[in-house]
Amino acid sequence: MFLPHALQNRLARNRFQLKQRPIDSLLQSLVMPRLQGKRALITGGTSGIGLETARRFLEEGARVAITGLSKAGLDAALKELGDVILIEADAGSAADQGKVAEEIRKLFGQLDVLFINAGIAELKPIGQWDAVAFDRSFNTNVKGPYFLLQELLPVFANPASIVINGSVNPHIGMPTSSVYAATKAAMISLAKTLSGELISRGIRVNAVSAGPIMTPLHAGRSEEERAAFVKQIPAGRFGQPSEIANAVVFLASDEAAFTVGAEVLIDGGMSL
Repeated sequence: MFLPHALQNRLARNRFQLKQRPIDSLLQSLVMPRLQGKRALITGGTSGIGLETARRFLEEGARVAITGLSKAGLDAALKELGDVILIEADAGSAADQGKVAEEIRKLFGQLDVLFINAGIAELKPIGQWDAVAFDRSFNTNVKGPYFLLQELLPVFANPASIVINGSVNPHIGMPTSSVYAATKAAMISLAKTLSGELISRGIRVNAVSAGPIMTPLHAGRSEEERAAFVKQIPAGRFGQPSEIANAVVFLASDEAAFTVGAEVLIDGGMSL
């Protein structure tokens, strides 16, 4: 049987399914994009995991809006992604979240998928923290996302999927990560508490928690710093943004309709 190149690639990524599903059902799932027609918002979609997830969502047939802090970053993402909607917003500003929700309502009417990805990772010993830096991390990683969720409640479709970008750090006790890990632990907790609260409305909430991923954060480190990180990873390498994006696609799709309140650890074995 001849299959176009794109379908061959999908088959290669899903070989295990050939043994578990009838060929007609498998081919139908391969031909039909997994997020066809879904309306999606990705916060922090201008680089790294957010940018790669936006690319994968578009490939899977979604209509995608991304947020970013700067016009320059959004414009660069537009050049790379093409057909994407740009929303300039500060993820750490509670006031901005209402503006984002209103923009989504005007653009899409309703929202099927939200990927809460925007965040900052400031690492330093406890003795070097001050209240300003502490509040900046919690505002960006917890407060802003929380109130975005609140503002979007009237906009979510039924069913809908929320995916939270967590982290391996709350699981491993890494030195200097006390504040960052605390913010991510809070968000991972929301995947469970909000699942219990929102599932009756058809809204699933799940989290993906990554280990070190080769994003601009790590690409800008020295070779010595990157080597030190790799020593902590049993898999012996950094993860790639696409490895996280593929998990987010699954959680956003109807394939994950029975996945509720879960945390998917993609960390190369760091949390073992």
